[in-house]
Amino acid sequence: MVNLTIKEIGVKLAQAGRLKASPLCVYSSDTVPDNAIPIKMINRCIANAIFSLSVNKNINAIYIGNNALEGCCPGGQAWFGYKTFLPMLKYFLSTGSENFRNGAAEFLIATPDLAEKRLNSIGKITPLGKYIVIRKCDDLDEQDPDVKALICFGLSEQIRNLCSLAYFRPEKGFNIQIPWGPSCASFVTYPAGMVENGSENTIIIGPTDPTGNYWFPQDYLSMGIPFEIVKRMVNDLDDSFIIKRSEIAYPIKRKI
Repeated sequence: MVNLTIKEIGVKLAQAGRLKASPLCVYSSDTVPDNAIPIKMINRCIANAIFSLSVNKNINAIYIGNNALEGCCPGGQAWFGYKTFLPMLKYFLSTGSENFRNGAAEFLIATPDLAEKRLNSIGKITPLGKYIVIRKCDDLDEQDPDVKALICFGLSEQIRNLCSLAYFRPEKGFNIQIPWGPSCASFVTYPAGMVENGSENTIIIGPTDPTGNYWFPQDYLSMGIPFEIVKRMVNDLDDSFIIKRSEIAYPIKRKI
């Protein structure tokens, strides 16, 4: 396997998927990284800030940590492992309670009891480190600062092709999932391996959370890819259908 820098990996992945949004990498740091700004300065919603980083040319990196939580969504803080879930969250996710947020509810889960079981089933969420950093791949010209995952955003055809590329070499064809959870979990928490009871080394397609539909493009999907899988994908690229049968991956003429 050829050793590539994070920047080179991002370039190859973007070429393979013909992505317009920049691929992002996720890693930890003991110090505030250079040229990075706290997530809360972009948006209260962590997922919204991550997507904004991918499509905004003026931002290179964002971060979150114990001393950079204020102003971020409490749910996102918990999904990144820096806080625990609020005890009353089960009502907000389901049918609501007069004793929490004036009865506000998202109606995402049928009952409060089921919501509580769903949250408990996740297990412990462990932050990657003092700071979790999300950075554009093309802003990191190094081989590996212990990157845990890459995040891609693209149209459905682009993501479908990248999924097929991920299946080019594995013996088993079951390492892609679409799990329940907020968008920030689809983007980072699950693919970066932060969840105790999550599937290891699994690509995550999403998001499945409709509460982000007002800012996430309706024709886009996210793809969170564990770093070991990303490295294999870019090394397989030249031997795969994307290069050798590009007219199949991205047809010039279509029947529809």
